[in-house]
Amino acid sequence: MIQLMSRLARYAWFVLLYNIGVIAWGAYVRASGSGAGCGSHWPLCNGEVVPPSPSVATLIEYSHRLTSGLALISVVVMLIWIRRACGPGHPARLGGALSLLFMLTEAAVGAGLVLFQLVAENASMARALFMAVHLLNTFILLGCIALTAWWLSGGQPLTLGGRASTATVVVGVSVALLIVSSSGAVAALGDTLFPSTSLTQALEADLTATSHLLIRLRMFHPVLAVATALGLLTVAPRLARQRGGQAGRLALIVCSLTGLQIVLGFVNVLLLAPVWLQLVHLVVADAIWISFVLLGAEALSDAPVVAVRSTAA
Repeated sequence: MIQLMSRLARYAWFVLLYNIGVIAWGAYVRASGSGAGCGSHWPLCNGEVVPPSPSVATLIEYSHRLTSGLALISVVVMLIWIRRACGPGHPARLGGALSLLFMLTEAAVGAGLVLFQLVAENASMARALFMAVHLLNTFILLGCIALTAWWLSGGQPLTLGGRASTATVVVGVSVALLIVSSSGAVAALGDTLFPSTSLTQALEADLTATSHLLIRLRMFHPVLAVATALGLLTVAPRLARQRGGQAGRLALIVCSLTGLQIVLGFVNVLLLAPVWLQLVHLVVADAIWISFVLLGAEALSDAPVVAVRSTAA
């Protein structure tokens, strides 16, 4: 039984890593302008199950659909395995069920982007809203899969008993991360649709009242990102001091990734958001979110508090 649970836990972590890869490839679909590679057809591609003589854009979009389909299957397999291996009341059962739910909503939002033709050169606010919702759903999906893998690896169930203040902080920072990530999705869309040839031109466009709304909106992302980063760098060590043990290691990961993300965001602006750096920026954002979700889970878990030795003189 122990070996079975160990294999299941490893599989759940694999599902999480695989989904991060699928998400990154989906971002490349958007950044490369290949979202209309299969036309306005879904789930078919240009009306075909297997498109004949596909263009590069079609190959990119079609491969994303295939990998997304495999992601759905991986979550279904994970849930079935959990229900067979874990008894009633095990937190992984809820995590697996929520993972499947948000995987289905992820597919629905992706289908909506295609069917409503909110792809390629579409610069409407409807597309921006869809992108923000898509990112929100993606992060919640990753959080559910991460928690499922965490619980399968021995993580304790969550409890709010006597921890209202900690829960408020964890939820508040989580909401801030979701907001800043959604603003990042909108900013990335603006960079893709309205690329600049120089940093000066980009800054002028951001501050010009006649610029497209997507251009003017992207200036809010760096402000929100810095504010959220400062919050993370303050909250993560505090949670680590309260819990000790595993929380300390997770807090170190959160702070390290946050510092790296600040540097990447700065370089992203200087280099005018090249596609490869947008993908790296997104993957690190995913990693920060997952790490903080796990830190929050540890801070609110039933696990005993580990005493933290004071370093004060």
